[in-house]
Amino acid sequence: MVAGPVTARLFISSSAPDTDFTVKLVDVHPPNEDYPHGFAMNLTEGIFRCRFHKSFERPEPLEPGEIYEIEIPAPDTANRFEAGHRLRVDISSSDFPRFDVNSNTGVPEAVSRRKVVATNRVHMDADHPSAVLLWTQPG
Repeated sequence: MVAGPVTARLFISSSAPDTDFTVKLVDVHPPNEDYPHGFAMNLTEGIFRCRFHKSFERPEPLEPGEIYEIEIPAPDTANRFEAGHRLRVDISSSDFPRFDVNSNTGVPEAVSRRKVVATNRVHMDADHPSAVLLWTQPG
């Protein structure tokens, strides 16, 4: 059973001065009579706008290719995974329409008409141990 806060601690880089990273925790149900192809149920999701990597008071652009550590908090959740179910973690750069689209320019979205394509990476090695932190309950 997963119960409590969910946080993705990621080491990321981007080609853009600003971008988003999102995390989604999903309960993947196996195929059954009602859903012959299975079913994926979202449990919780969160987002982090990278221009706030140092401070929410003073946005700062990312340096292309530099690696940053970020944390993406998601609202608490509680779910018991039945036999045959799987836990899926989706990491993405967008979760529209749930969250606003980021122009990836570093300019506030309300005043920006230009958009930039961002090449984003999540680093996972001994020096960059990206992880999703979950609270579990026995039984």
